[in-house]
Amino acid sequence: MPKLSDTMTEGVVAAWHKKIGDTVKSGELLADIETDKATMEFESFQEGVLLYIGVEKGKTAPVDSILAIVGKKGEDVTALIEADKKKAPAAEPKKEETKPQPKVEEQPKVAASAAPQVVEKKVEVHTSAPAVSSNGRSKVSPLAKKMAGERHINLGFIKGSGDGGRVIKRDIDNYNGGGASSFVGIEKYTEEPVSQMRKTIARRLAESKFSAPHFYLTIELEMDEMMKAREAINAVAPVKISFNDIIVKAVAQTLRHHPKVNASWRGDTIRYNEHVHIGVAVAVEEGLLVPVIRFADGKTLSQIGAETKEYAKKAKDKKLQPADWEGNTFTISNLGMFGIEEFTAIINPPDACILAIGGIREVALSKDGKLSSGHVMKVTMSCDHRVVDGAKGAAFLQTFKQLMENPVILFGIQSI
Repeated sequence: MPKLSDTMTEGVVAAWHKKIGDTVKSGELLADIETDKATMEFESFQEGVLLYIGVEKGKTAPVDSILAIVGKKGEDVTALIEADKKKAPAAEPKKEETKPQPKVEEQPKVAASAAPQVVEKKVEVHTSAPAVSSNGRSKVSPLAKKMAGERHINLGFIKGSGDGGRVIKRDIDNYNGGGASSFVGIEKYTEEPVSQMRKTIARRLAESKFSAPHFYLTIELEMDEMMKAREAINAVAPVKISFNDIIVKAVAQTLRHHPKVNASWRGDTIRYNEHVHIGVAVAVEEGLLVPVIRFADGKTLSQIGAETKEYAKKAKDKKLQPADWEGNTFTISNLGMFGIEEFTAIINPPDACILAIGGIREVALSKDGKLSSGHVMKVTMSCDHRVVDGAKGAAFLQTFKQLMENPVILFGIQSI
């Protein structure tokens, strides 16, 4: 199993393009490997016959375990297979807690498998009106209540024969477990194995959240001038420009003015980057990928827009390569298009900061003593306090706000 990314520890075989007995040429496509970030094509670096497949389609195997064996036709590879099995650590059986289960007709077990498991179970629920009078007083005699407690009888299941429906002693004596209405429903859930991508997201974000001391700064931007500018740009631009493209450009220029924010914690040192590589979070079915717009401060809006669209398509098609997602110095996460007004994001290592972008909304604004409508957008920056303190973060956001609210300043820096 090849190591296809710096963070990969295991891989899943998404597809085999050869079967045992097939001839394999050097450089020929052998299998598709799902890594922690993408599905990548794996080419054979040997010529011969495919003698053995060590990982079936859909199965997971650690890096450096036997993926397949290519050799001469009829060659005995038993010794290689046995040696690989011996070096693999034996899995320890898991200890499970014994928990009380509800009364059900069937309690199915979920077998470990690469395929999603759908589990259903029937549960009978008893319902009845509580024994309470219209004035809030209990409609149970003290003796009946005591007897019910001793016999573990739910009084809600008993219809009283006393005055006004009061539950009395003979009702407890005559109770045979009936009298309650019931409903049989289906409890259902699906369990899916965790993908390599989701495992990596969980590990990296947990490491970030619990190792980097996060703090958050939120600022509100007036967007009316930028909305007008974008409309004018899209009337002449070769590539349609999104607000996210404009934000990437504005962040890149802001980092030029605040290089101490374009940094990362390295343990014994803090790295201050002189280049600006902006990671742009892209949602895919299994999680989140962050392709990188390199040297974003030197690119035009059209270049940023075209590159972002290309990365988004590659991410959804699982065609991103390691070089596409490595090297970020700052990250942007935008949920505004989903109607989210404001949120906080977890820092994407090794960056010191991530900027969370909310949606543009129309509000009432007071300008020159007059009330009028306008459009605003909230952004929240998560900062690693080991690298960036509050004053640095606030100064960064003030410059970003100035550029976003004054498109002439931003677009005067470089052509569209």
